[in-house]
Amino acid sequence: MVRPSNRSLAAIVGTGAAAALLIFTPAQEGRELTTYRDIGGVLTYCDGATENAMAGRVYTNAECNAQLDHDLARHAEGVNACAPMSRLTLGQRIAFVDAAYNIGIVGFCGSSMARLANAGDVVGSCAALFAWNGIVRNGVKTPIKGLILRRLRAIEICLTRK
Repeated sequence: MVRPSNRSLAAIVGTGAAAALLIFTPAQEGRELTTYRDIGGVLTYCDGATENAMAGRVYTNAECNAQLDHDLARHAEGVNACAPMSRLTLGQRIAFVDAAYNIGIVGFCGSSMARLANAGDVVGSCAALFAWNGIVRNGVKTPIKGLILRRLRAIEICLTRK
């Protein structure tokens, strides 16, 4: 598991990627100030945060902003641990941190995204994002329109931002 760091998101991924992530990820997640169950049944709040979620709690925008900063930095550290940022394009950094935020660090690090990125296959690693376009219900993967669109947007960023 990745150890928590005091490094900022910008220190981990670079200023350009940090700015893009602070716009892209919340736009994909949507902000909810009250906890709710997401499509997979996970207790969620703010911009898709799940850590220490408490049913019925109401959050402020300031709390959500702080949580987003913390969570994106934590997930960026996780991506960096298995696919070093120094070897990734700007687009890969944005797309992969967003993916890790959505699927978890363990999911990302065990994925073909990470494996192909480490092999230097930019196109293949970006295309591998699309494998994560659904949720598993009763042992069956179900594609979800919102995840399909999110992955298509991420693939475009991944392939076009050098």
